[in-house]
Amino acid sequence: MAVPVEEAIAALSTFSLDDEQPEVQGPGVWVSTERGATDSPIEYSDVSAYRLSLSEDTKALNQLNILTQEGKEMASVLYTYRSCVKALPQLPDSMKQSQADLYLETYQVLDLEMSRLREIQRWQASASSKLAADMQRFSRPERRINGPTISHLWSMLKLLDVLVQLDHLKNAKASIPNDFSWYKRTFTQVSGQWQDTDSMREELDDLQIFLSTRWAILLNLHVEMFRRHYLIINHIGAIRAEHDDFTIRFASAMNQLLLLKSTDGSDVDWSKEVKGNMYDMIVEGFQLLSRWTARIWEQCAWKFSRPCKDASPSFSDYEKVVRYNYTAEERRGLVELVSYIKSVGSMMQRCDTLVAEALWETIHAEVQDFVQNTLASMLRTTFRKKKDLSRILSDMRTLSADWMANTNKSESELQSSHHGGEESRANIFYPRAVAPTAAQVHCLQFLIYEVVSGGNLRRPGGLFGNSGSEIPVNDLKQLETFFYKLGFFLHILDYSVTVATLTDLGFLWFREFYLESSRVIQFPIECSLPWMLVDCVLESPNSGLLESVLIPLDIYNDSAQQALVLLKQRFLYDEIEAEVDHCFDIFVSKLCETIFTYYKSWAASELLDPSFLFASDNAEKYSVQPIRLNMLLKMTRVKLLGRMINLRSLITERMNKVFRENIEFLFDRFECQDLCAIVEVEKLLDILKHSHELLSRDLSVDSFSLMLNEMQENISLVSFSSRLASQIWSEMQSDFLPNFILCNTTQRFIRSSKAVPVQKPSIPSAKPSFYCGTQDLNSAHQSFARLHSGFFGMPHMFSIVRLLGSRSLPWLIRALLDHISNKITLLEPMITGLQESLPKSIGLLPFDGGVTGCVRLVKEHLNWETKSELKAEVLHGIKEIGSVLYWMGLLDIVLREIDTKNFMQTAPWLGLLPGADGQILTTQDSGDSPVVSLFKSTAAAMVSYPGCPSPTSFHIMSKQAEAADLLYKANLNTGSVLEYALAFTSAALDKYCSKWSAAPKTGFIDITISKDFYRIYSGLQIGYLEESAEVSSNSHERLGDSVAWGGCTIIYLLGQQLHFELFDFSYQILNIAEVEAASVIQTHKNSHFAMQGWEVLLEAMKKARRLNNHVFSMLKARCPLEEKTACAIKQSGAPLHRIKFENTVSAFETLPQKGS
Repeated sequence: MAVPVEEAIAALSTFSLDDEQPEVQGPGVWVSTERGATDSPIEYSDVSAYRLSLSEDTKALNQLNILTQEGKEMASVLYTYRSCVKALPQLPDSMKQSQADLYLETYQVLDLEMSRLREIQRWQASASSKLAADMQRFSRPERRINGPTISHLWSMLKLLDVLVQLDHLKNAKASIPNDFSWYKRTFTQVSGQWQDTDSMREELDDLQIFLSTRWAILLNLHVEMFRRHYLIINHIGAIRAEHDDFTIRFASAMNQLLLLKSTDGSDVDWSKEVKGNMYDMIVEGFQLLSRWTARIWEQCAWKFSRPCKDASPSFSDYEKVVRYNYTAEERRGLVELVSYIKSVGSMMQRCDTLVAEALWETIHAEVQDFVQNTLASMLRTTFRKKKDLSRILSDMRTLSADWMANTNKSESELQSSHHGGEESRANIFYPRAVAPTAAQVHCLQFLIYEVVSGGNLRRPGGLFGNSGSEIPVNDLKQLETFFYKLGFFLHILDYSVTVATLTDLGFLWFREFYLESSRVIQFPIECSLPWMLVDCVLESPNSGLLESVLIPLDIYNDSAQQALVLLKQRFLYDEIEAEVDHCFDIFVSKLCETIFTYYKSWAASELLDPSFLFASDNAEKYSVQPIRLNMLLKMTRVKLLGRMINLRSLITERMNKVFRENIEFLFDRFECQDLCAIVEVEKLLDILKHSHELLSRDLSVDSFSLMLNEMQENISLVSFSSRLASQIWSEMQSDFLPNFILCNTTQRFIRSSKAVPVQKPSIPSAKPSFYCGTQDLNSAHQSFARLHSGFFGMPHMFSIVRLLGSRSLPWLIRALLDHISNKITLLEPMITGLQESLPKSIGLLPFDGGVTGCVRLVKEHLNWETKSELKAEVLHGIKEIGSVLYWMGLLDIVLREIDTKNFMQTAPWLGLLPGADGQILTTQDSGDSPVVSLFKSTAAAMVSYPGCPSPTSFHIMSKQAEAADLLYKANLNTGSVLEYALAFTSAALDKYCSKWSAAPKTGFIDITISKDFYRIYSGLQIGYLEESAEVSSNSHERLGDSVAWGGCTIIYLLGQQLHFELFDFSYQILNIAEVEAASVIQTHKNSHFAMQGWEVLLEAMKKARRLNNHVFSMLKARCPLEEKTACAIKQSGAPLHRIKFENTVSAFETLPQKGS
């Protein structure tokens, strides 16, 4: 069954095509199939139908209008005129023989331009003649019933205004006389070849007189007293109040009108009231727009007449009147007023078709009430006995009364109204959307003028003055009110054109006069007033103006419209288009920078430590004022020069690029710093990530993890390394392991004071937005970063684990383990060299020699003076091995803490409990965990429900829960990284076990001839302890506690701990010192005197023994020698807990290789 057309149209009218894009631009032009309020004939061709004596006046009026339109086109020619002489070629001396041809070509080019000036000359003559004739005709003293009308007087004023404009344009254009002088010179050169040039010379002389004559039409007004009046900032408060009040009342009137349209059978009086109120609001809106636009015109005129006096003499005239002539406050005020004009104009433009019927009905009602009721009353009373005036009033009723509006009356009403006499009631007519034509309005104004003035143009007191008038005051007031209402009718009927005219601010861009005076092709974009307003909004601290940032761009639309339609010059449009292309790119860039800075500052402010804010004296400076950017981020259709630009897409593209550039900068900055800066890098990345999360609420940008992996060059599925992991490893190789020393007490690595400085590139500089957004927030976060910049400890290890994650961390672990293996390989020949330098026999130190004798004896045994460099290299190698192992210990602590937290989060869902011995117990007797049981029961319940829409989806969710259960249970048994590193080191030492831990030939411990590693390390230890005891030497500051960790670990893994504790030189000396001190006490002597000179060395030995005991106790707990066990790591990166294997390096090849 076909749907009726009426129902289909009614159904379509219920659909809304509006989207979420806010209205933050000026009014645009669109195609509408609905009836609008813009259809109104402007010509007066139907005047003759009303049989009035206005044919002559109307003919003259049409002539004036045609001349005015032609004059505007002439003004466009003069305004856009640019010199042709500058483009003329100059012949070199070698081509002087072609001079005549050049003159001829130049004459032909310039003659085309001069022909336009001749047309202006001829038009000026005809326009002046017509204007003078009308003025002479209307200035006669006799009474004339056929003119002039008000429309005629306005047309004369418009033509006079065009003449004045042409005069000033002609006088201001220096290029015109320059081109004319060249034209006259070339005419003299080429006219000798022609015959009968007298007429051409006369035309040339007339044109010269026309161009050189200056009319003094306008007076130079001294307006210094009006400075306050012309500046917008002095009126912006009142304008703001007018705007707010009008928008509220206009919206209320629109709501009433929409309610009226949706109500069937509404009351006639209420309908008339609502539509009349809408008409009044439209009139008020036009008046506001007219007044506000005039404010901008006045301020521009003031600025152009008062250039900046403080500008540099090198600045052009245009820069003095525009760029440097507006203060920041004046620019903000101008932006605010432009936004008011465009927003009100857009609001009124959108409701064109909605208010059309209401406007036409109201105008129809106003006209019919006046001509059918008011004029009827006047005819019965005031003008009853005045036949001439009564005839005019009757003509007014005849030409504009709509008797068709009374056809719905009953026959009795019509008869009573026609024969009721003076006591009859006023005519009742029903509303009709039939507006009067322009000719009817013109005739009504003329007839009212004739009634009031009687043809007397010099009436004292003005047209509606009461002096000497025979018309009563009340009637005169009614005529005056309706007369001025008629003046608004044509503007109301030409609704869209009126709105476009009142909101046209294209004049703010044009600068042809100053291009001519400055002798430049075009001014830079910084001198363009529309761009100055856009830049003012972007740079303004007033966040409320940012929503209006697109409004000044609408000025380019107005200027382009003027260039194409009014001035009809393509080159002007091309210049506007080029500037728009340039400034829009800059606008998007600066807007994105503002958006990025705001969200970055917001994120940095939220991530500040609350205790820091509480302790701060001025915490407000770290807060960020909210900016409503969501309006701009929704703009998908920005209207600019006839194009629709997706601003949201451009911002998204630019923000993706800025985020990547910021990540790249942070990585570049970290590569110029040491490993201690890893905490700062993580903090800045956290701020960047949080700003990404905040921005993602309003904008669909790329995933942060995707951008981070992309900038880390870690996109490939088979890539275990990353840029950050590679930089950490490079930094550890080149700086951290060689130059940082361990403080075992604080569990921190610090830079050695004796370290060789490492050459690094300078830290790149960047805008504050690439850090924390603002200078204050940058300073606050820098104060936190400085707390971690002087050491490497647990906070840094947490940062490394969080930044590298489970993907790149195994690669770094493998690289460090390979470093240990390589160091052991490099140490092997050095250890062999030290072994060869040892004497064949070294016995136990004798107790009777005392501390002094034992120290001397050790020095004699360890004759390594020639091996000082070799000793230093061995100590540094052992130190690096110890640093790596301790680093692994810190990493193990961090990973265990993270694993514990993950276990606490997942254990309740998996049904797991920690056992007493550290093992994991299952609480469920069945094989299903709580999460699997939950989804299985839910799936079963939903499938059994008859109304279940998709039972298969619940089965899929149940299977996914089982997969998640297996995945999380597989990741619970994670093992120890430290144990893994110790097992790897043990396997690496097995290759040199025969050299560093030789089995005794007798089966008993070799006391005197042993050259095992513990003996080498014992000599090295007492050597650097002696050096550290000296005042001038700071050996400990070069090596730290890492030497003990490296040496004791090797000794322990080689099974030499007991040998070391029994035969270490420093341990023996400490035992001798204790015996010697005890014997001194028994003989009642001063023990300090006996140990004089050795206190520092003995204290260093005691400290070393305590540290060695601590290391050995830790090694016994983490790597018992009875069963060499460790953790392996599968190809997927998941550890296998306590897997036993032989001590071979090949057993560790399951780790990702360093080069992969």
